[in-house]
Amino acid sequence: MPWDATELWAANRRNGELAEPVLVAGGDDESVLEPQWSASHGLTFLSDRSGWWSLYAWDGTDVRPIVTMDADIAAAPWELGYSSYVHLAGGGLAMTVHDGPRQRLLVQQPDGRREQVDLPFSVIKPYLAAAGNHAYCIVSSPTALSRVIEIDLDAGEAWRRLSRPPSKDWASFQPIAPTELRVDGPGGRLNALVYPPHGAAADWAAPTVVRAHPGPTASMTLRPDAQVQFLCSHGFAVVDVDYRGSTGYSRRFRQELYGQWGTADVDDCVATAELMIAEGRTAPGHVFITGASAGGYTALQAVSRSGVFAGAVARSAIIDPARWQQTAPRWQRPHAAALAGPAGPVRAAAVKRPVLLIHGSDDHVAPFSDVAQLADALAAHGKPQELLVLGTAGHELGAKDDTTRALEAELAFYRHRLRALAGG
Repeated sequence: MPWDATELWAANRRNGELAEPVLVAGGDDESVLEPQWSASHGLTFLSDRSGWWSLYAWDGTDVRPIVTMDADIAAAPWELGYSSYVHLAGGGLAMTVHDGPRQRLLVQQPDGRREQVDLPFSVIKPYLAAAGNHAYCIVSSPTALSRVIEIDLDAGEAWRRLSRPPSKDWASFQPIAPTELRVDGPGGRLNALVYPPHGAAADWAAPTVVRAHPGPTASMTLRPDAQVQFLCSHGFAVVDVDYRGSTGYSRRFRQELYGQWGTADVDDCVATAELMIAEGRTAPGHVFITGASAGGYTALQAVSRSGVFAGAVARSAIIDPARWQQTAPRWQRPHAAALAGPAGPVRAAAVKRPVLLIHGSDDHVAPFSDVAQLADALAAHGKPQELLVLGTAGHELGAKDDTTRALEAELAFYRHRLRALAGG
């Protein structure tokens, strides 16, 4: 995968042919991303050779560091065309820097001085652009919907919004600011974000939903989220977990899930749930787990191994990592192979808690047949289960009606489980 092993090559072009190719950087143990040509620095690129994605330059002979720190300048490139840094007029640079769940905008001047641009946003998409000493980026935060802004770097931290107002779909948007939770998991310290119920007092306690993000080489994001908004507005707390394997925390942390998928991620989600109970934010039997795609696999494995969760909701879930190596998009199959560990497929006999499976019938990434077979096996074992089939939806629940049905079914599932536990 590009976040594991890549190579950057350069060659001269003569009479329409490439000549004298040179390996600039990269290899089996190095990820090289986002090469750019610059009049000031030559060929620049991001590399995690130090353990973090930092910025380097090649002058035709030697590679030298330009910006190094114990933080990632890039995120795992799940999409093409990422631009996590840009060259500014006069030889300066602007770049995103990952600080746990947040991204900061950092400017390095031609003389090497670094300055952080103070912005009231926590997410900066990796699509930076520049014109002269003006930077352009897509930003958001839990209390601010996504927007395009222009930053005049010659005028300190002056910025202005360029994009139009948000869609009417977010007309009822109610900002919910999370707090950060540091969890001492079995593999070390990890980060989580805790979203309280809407309008909760400082000493709140509530039924809680732990979310395992998809990917799984991705991360939680500090921006508006429909699932968070919906559940928090109905009296639930939501906790996002950057379990081992998440991006933005170094190459080592990113690779700690390899060979341990369904084990290390589950341990980290369990540790987070147990901490929420220990701190009095929720009660035993009032904690659920949810996830989509790879996160759905985590959620189902969690209720197969641990009794801390009262139930699981899995959207577009991967059921069998070995089968996923055949059904995943071709470019992602090495990723699937690297992740697979001893946890193996989700087994109906091992599931200890009720589950809600939400799936599109036209999902070819995580085939619908797999989740249908699991639902049948759960029923055969007498295990409480529900299967919501969303018409012809694919792996991504893109249609508004599908999302609405999924959210309503999820809420009904949690409420039913809480009433059952209360004896109602």
